[in-house]
Amino acid sequence: MKYIALLISFLWVQSVFAQSKLPVIKATSKNVAINDGGYLDKNAWSLNPNIKLDVFTADRTRKTKWVTFYTDIDSIRVKVKPGTKYNFVVVLNGRDSFYTQIASAIHPASLLSNTIAKPDTIPFTLTAYNAIQVTSVINNTDTLNLHFDLTSFDFHLTKDAIVKKTKLLSNQPDALAGKTTPNYNNLNKVFKLQMGTIIWNTPEVIPTMVTAHDMDGRFGWNLFEGKQVEIDYDHHLLIIHSKLPKALKGYVRSKLGFTHSYAYIKGTFEVADKKFTGNFLMDIGSEQALILDSTWAGRQGFSKDLKVIKTSILHDPRGVKYETRTVLSPIFKLNGFELTNVPTLILGSKNPSGFEINYLGNDLFKRFNIILDFKNDYIYLKPNKLTGLKYRA
Repeated sequence: MKYIALLISFLWVQSVFAQSKLPVIKATSKNVAINDGGYLDKNAWSLNPNIKLDVFTADRTRKTKWVTFYTDIDSIRVKVKPGTKYNFVVVLNGRDSFYTQIASAIHPASLLSNTIAKPDTIPFTLTAYNAIQVTSVINNTDTLNLHFDLTSFDFHLTKDAIVKKTKLLSNQPDALAGKTTPNYNNLNKVFKLQMGTIIWNTPEVIPTMVTAHDMDGRFGWNLFEGKQVEIDYDHHLLIIHSKLPKALKGYVRSKLGFTHSYAYIKGTFEVADKKFTGNFLMDIGSEQALILDSTWAGRQGFSKDLKVIKTSILHDPRGVKYETRTVLSPIFKLNGFELTNVPTLILGSKNPSGFEINYLGNDLFKRFNIILDFKNDYIYLKPNKLTGLKYRA
């Protein structure tokens, strides 16, 4: 059986690359730099001999862009359109061939018109830490609590939950008995994952150490590419539509932007006679209201005259300390809606995301019913019954 599986895998790779005269670039080093639509990462890629087809997924955009791979001695430049992929070969030291693919983050199927009229519904609980908690069942047997995370991708399960709440390590009895360290790269297959009325067959599940308070893992926005996701806090439902709902009275629309494949929206502070407009990722796994990038805040000259209501030290999963200040912002506007006296946490060090961006936490975001249109890249907001709640300090 092992040899048959290897043969099938080999034939699959051959079929992927069954093109006449595939483009070839040369290299004498495994390290590859990538320019993705104008963003150059000198340490983006490493040639991996253990992967038969190595796929680089370009940052999400609905615009056509160029992606360039740079080896130490050669390069290839590829035009990437939504729904496309491009195959080529990297030859290392004149001997070893690395089959490589550059793919759009937007799957071709998400570009097609969906005729399914009935939406899927996923009940959720809003936790004491402002996380959207969803009961999820893996392989018909294991029940976990996952949170919906707009700053994440795919499915992630915590290593602790994998050990204690699933049968994904049943093939490693010594690890379950505590005799050896679990090999999280050799989990049993997840053949089914269900949340509410929606089912994913053979989804990729990634182990993690990071998730919201008291959660067993998280699931990201890209699972709903090409669809409309309605977050109804009044009725505690995620509703997945194949076409935009017609009942949009009271909703205000604005454009969704994307950076590094993360969706963001614009928001504006008003302080005295000054306005400060920035881009905000939607971190609905965060218990905070607003979190500002220290570089953005410094460059804008933000918060100089605002009242400091709290200082604290945060630790990330690696143990790195981040000193923060929380100030009280008199006015923050989102989609034309005005929110007053919003606690605003300002990071005291470099943004852990690696690029300049602010965050909209769920202590603010939960005050709106939301429709995220991942087919046309718009967001719709409407104030809900949580609007008048007191913010966390």
